[in-house]
Amino acid sequence: MTWILIGIIVAFVIVFAALTIKIVPQQRVGVVERLGKYNRLLSPGLNIVIPIIDQVRKYHDLRIQQANVPPQTVITKDNVQVQIDTIIFYQVVGPEQATYGISDYVYGVRNISTATMRQIIGKLELDETLSGREKISVEIRVALDEATEKWGVRIERVEVIDIKPPSDIQEAMDKQMKAERSKRAIVLEAEAAKQDMILRAEGDKQSKILKAEGDKEARIREAEGLGQAQELEAIGQAKAIRAVAEAERNRIEMLKEAGLDENVLTYKSFEALQELSKGPANKVFIPTRAVETLGSIGAIGEMFKATKDK
Repeated sequence: MTWILIGIIVAFVIVFAALTIKIVPQQRVGVVERLGKYNRLLSPGLNIVIPIIDQVRKYHDLRIQQANVPPQTVITKDNVQVQIDTIIFYQVVGPEQATYGISDYVYGVRNISTATMRQIIGKLELDETLSGREKISVEIRVALDEATEKWGVRIERVEVIDIKPPSDIQEAMDKQMKAERSKRAIVLEAEAAKQDMILRAEGDKQSKILKAEGDKEARIREAEGLGQAQELEAIGQAKAIRAVAEAERNRIEMLKEAGLDENVLTYKSFEALQELSKGPANKVFIPTRAVETLGSIGAIGEMFKATKDK
């Protein structure tokens, strides 16, 4: 009997402790009601509540959560049905409001997202819908923020995962895309051919220019070489003339140093003319100015003979 009583007491203590001690994990909070009325929040860690009087109504995860919105079929402004998949990222920032402001905030977020999406897509045509994912996401987020602010929920991000048009329109879009790619390929090929022709023409032009410049440079160098050769030849001829003149001048000076003056040289020249004229076929023409000096030939001869006798 005693052991049964001890067992009952131990069991009572364990149950009482389990109902009194509440351990809350990190990034979670608990909403406590006392006698059916909101009392306080249980913070992460060890918490004490009064059994029977206090009751934990709900636990909330304060981490960012995600809610997948089921694919929705909506109609665009140009009466085309498209299927849109979205995902919503949210965070509970007011546990009390999230508990008492709405019965199921996840369900409410999905419904508001669907209704807002229908309104937005109804104002857009198909092309605008396919290219306006960012715009659709922003407008859905704005609409959700206005509604969820009272629920203690903050919308972090809305992503449009996929937009699927009808199969016939998708097929037409694929054909259009292929045609656009073929067109771009043809244009690129034509541009490449054009660029190739331009480069070839530029290369031929540069080749001709370089060849002309080379011919010009060769002619210039040839002319410079010819000029230098002529200059050197002229210098050589001048040097030769100067050498001959210098030799003649030295010969005359040597004759003068030997005592032969101008009259003696004239007489010697006349004797040489006489020797030349002795030949039967030789004729000697004497310049007029030389005749004036012939009158003194005899005197010159006598003077020369006297010089030899001495």
